[in-house]
Amino acid sequence: MPSSHALVRVAAPGELAALPAIEAAGDAMFAALGLTMPAETVSVEQLAAAPLVLVTGQPVNGFALVDVLDGAAHLGQLSVHPDHGRQGLGSGLLAAAAAWAQQAGYPAMTLTTFADVPWNGPFYRRHGFVVLDETELTPGLRAAREHERAAGLDGLAPRAAMRRRLD
Repeated sequence: MPSSHALVRVAAPGELAALPAIEAAGDAMFAALGLTMPAETVSVEQLAAAPLVLVTGQPVNGFALVDVLDGAAHLGQLSVHPDHGRQGLGSGLLAAAAAWAQQAGYPAMTLTTFADVPWNGPFYRRHGFVVLDETELTPGLRAAREHERAAGLDGLAPRAAMRRRLD
């Protein structure tokens, strides 16, 4: 199998409209765990305003949205369509996002996720992310967690903020 990292590229403007549907399809996987995700998905406007959106596949079957939060790169979303899961695409997107962040001089990459869902917290821990406790949250991560609580995500399953050092 070819390296999934080699298949990752910066999203073209015309590809952004397809990305919310990929996120929604990925969110449907949570139903198998009894978790009903809120209908909210990333918007095309959010994607267009992000410092970096990476995609994989032709047509696109996965993407990573990278923002900047409190001086660190922040993985706002990583989604792979379930029809293309378990092929290393998420790992390739994550590796490319971290490489971009490191080249841009960011000392770390942060994210928020479900702590125990196999393709969430455990996946990110395998890729060098560590769970932050409440005292380690930056103002931006604290605000992100508050937004998640307000959206009802904490009522579904435990959530975590995570960080991976890049320097």
